[in-house]
Amino acid sequence: MAYENAKDELTDYVTYTKLSESEKKKDISFKRILERSADKEYEHYTFWSAYNSKKPSVSNLRIRLTKLLRRVLGITFTVRYLERNELRSVRKYREITNLLPPAGKKVVEQIIAEEERHQREFNRHFKRRINYISFIVLGLTDALVEIAGIHTGALGIYNSTEVAGLAGIVAGAAASIAMASAAYAQAKTGFKGSAAVSATYTGISYFVAAVLLATPYFLTKTMLIALIFSLIVGVALIGIITFFGSIISGTVFRKDFAEVTGIMFGAAGALYLLGLALRYFTGILMP
Repeated sequence: MAYENAKDELTDYVTYTKLSESEKKKDISFKRILERSADKEYEHYTFWSAYNSKKPSVSNLRIRLTKLLRRVLGITFTVRYLERNELRSVRKYREITNLLPPAGKKVVEQIIAEEERHQREFNRHFKRRINYISFIVLGLTDALVEIAGIHTGALGIYNSTEVAGLAGIVAGAAASIAMASAAYAQAKTGFKGSAAVSATYTGISYFVAAVLLATPYFLTKTMLIALIFSLIVGVALIGIITFFGSIISGTVFRKDFAEVTGIMFGAAGALYLLGLALRYFTGILMP
């Protein structure tokens, strides 16, 4: 166990060092936080190394994954992802504290305190960014539920996939403006950040999701096939969004994924029945 702990801490040391180097002059205060974290991780590695004779090697796979996340998803997501590993380490250290001699127990308690301090520093630094990201997740999630429902409702009303796709895009454009307005109003009440930026993130993310859901309707003439692929796109987007949100906000991915997917399919089913009812009672079938 000491070997694995030493390996984890050494890997964290290298990871934080490389992240601090990548920051350069972008954010000096955050660069300093990463450098302090790297120094502490090396101290932790030194402590655990004293309990085993085998010199550990770093996990190159984890370091490569971290660098990839940094490039693709940004520093906020990457650090929040690393924090999850820190939390697991803290839980593991608490479980083995009583197995160590008094001197070692005292050091491990100090290590736990330092790991928790890292998390608080990161949380303070990223608080505003995380709040902005929550507006993006809000826009994407709402779009997936609402636009998927509109497309499914169109199955009972329209004969043309192109018309159904355009209906989704037009509805998405209108709803994105409404969502952006709501986000602006929400951000004006107690949010320590730019209300305009929050509204922009929400509106753009909503409209992008609407366009992605509508795309299959322009690639086939068969309404059912278009709907199936649109829903597949929706489920894939939900998976990405809820995974991203679970890392950023610390929520449970499977629970969030199941809830949002269930809501999307529930709304789609209800609006499909509504579309059939409107078609039956009005006798109108749009081209």
